[in-house]
Amino acid sequence: MAQVAAGSYDCDVVVIGGGIVGLSTAYAIGRAAPGTRVTVLEKEQGTARHQTGRNSGVIHSGIYYRPGSLKARYAVSGAAEMVKFCAEHDIPHAVTGKLIVATEREELPRLHALAQRGRENGLSVRELCGAQIAEYEPEVQGLAAIHVGTTGICDYGAVARRLAEASGADARHGAEVVRIDRRPDRGVAVLTAAGDIVRARTLVNCAGLHCDRIALLTGDEPGARIVPFRGEYYELARPELVRGLVYPVPDPAFPFLGVHLTRGTDDGVHVGPNAVPALAREGYDWRTVRPRELGATLAWPGSWQLARRHWRYGAGELHRSLSKPAFARAVRRLLPA
Repeated sequence: MAQVAAGSYDCDVVVIGGGIVGLSTAYAIGRAAPGTRVTVLEKEQGTARHQTGRNSGVIHSGIYYRPGSLKARYAVSGAAEMVKFCAEHDIPHAVTGKLIVATEREELPRLHALAQRGRENGLSVRELCGAQIAEYEPEVQGLAAIHVGTTGICDYGAVARRLAEASGADARHGAEVVRIDRRPDRGVAVLTAAGDIVRARTLVNCAGLHCDRIALLTGDEPGARIVPFRGEYYELARPELVRGLVYPVPDPAFPFLGVHLTRGTDDGVHVGPNAVPALAREGYDWRTVRPRELGATLAWPGSWQLARRHWRYGAGELHRSLSKPAFARAVRRLLPA
């Protein structure tokens, strides 16, 4: 591979990853510094093939995050910017609001705390008694709920495609990065599996499921590893039962929101996701196993720390993954019908 040569650049910035984070980065650079030459390298033959195109499509409000934290600030402002972007570019979206529903008495203090947190984050939050839930979702039952007005839905695949068009970046598909030569004061040279070399002053790592690997290729030790989890969904056979978005009260001891109901931009309602360990970084079903990736996950001490901390919850998630009746029971807590 050719080394980085001073004064010889194909672009100013090379972004690795053509999902929504990488394409948003390219778009933001173009708006902040017009004329900046940006190249986006994406290993797949199109945009939004992984996390961007496989999530629930929810525009999150920021209610779950600690007030004043970067997550809270970016979620609140980002939700408003996403709605504005979708409206400006005719991308399917809707601000539906969502219900967070308590079905057990021990959840009531956590529900109230969430309402307080939402208000501290500047959100429109309404606390509801059990009877008032029907104002928003007639078929949903619970002891109490909160309604968050700024939560919405959109088609993130369409958002990613529009970002790619509007960014003005040179987006290259089928460009898997296999090596990076990084030199102080000389930028980077990136080699793809196809043998192409891209020289740039600056590299931005937006590689999603592979971001730790890309960091290692640059010579950095990120101090963390991607431990892959898969979320599984079912389609609700009777979508007329749900008007918008319905969530359980999350348990702060676990890093998951629980099985919920989401009416998408296509008017279908999907149920889920759960969160089960994947046997490959891109393991979207139980049949996909990549021994090398699985071995690396098992060899990472953090994987075992996570398992020890959340083994009971993880066992329940595995049970719901392997048993459709168990999955359905989790949903019936919110939607008895």
